[in-house]
Amino acid sequence: MATDRRVARVAELIKREVSQLLFSGIKDDRVGTGMVSVTDVEVSGDLQHAKIFVSIYGTDEARATTMAGLKSATGYVRSELGHRIRLRRTPEVVFLEDRSIERGTQVLSLINRLSQERKPDSAEMSESEQGEE
Repeated sequence: MATDRRVARVAELIKREVSQLLFSGIKDDRVGTGMVSVTDVEVSGDLQHAKIFVSIYGTDEARATTMAGLKSATGYVRSELGHRIRLRRTPEVVFLEDRSIERGTQVLSLINRLSQERKPDSAEMSESEQGEE
């Protein structure tokens, strides 16, 4: 078992290298259909498995196409990680879609809409309070 500090360092290295691969290394056209960014990497304690969370900006069709391209490129990504990162064994790579940014945007839009709906009410209250003085 690797220490927590080493697991975190390996996860950060994998995140950096996969980000570079997404930018310039993967030649599959399907990966370029949506804007892809690596949001997080979880590495198991024995450094044998890596879950790579990616955020994909685009339509649902572009997301599905991009995920299919990433799944087909896992062998290439793993071999490139093996060349770039010096580990005894290169971890198995799994790409997972991270939709937390999208959910966060939806929550913010709901909050903004609620605050816009409450502004007229607060304006009416302040006018009525001024009339009482």
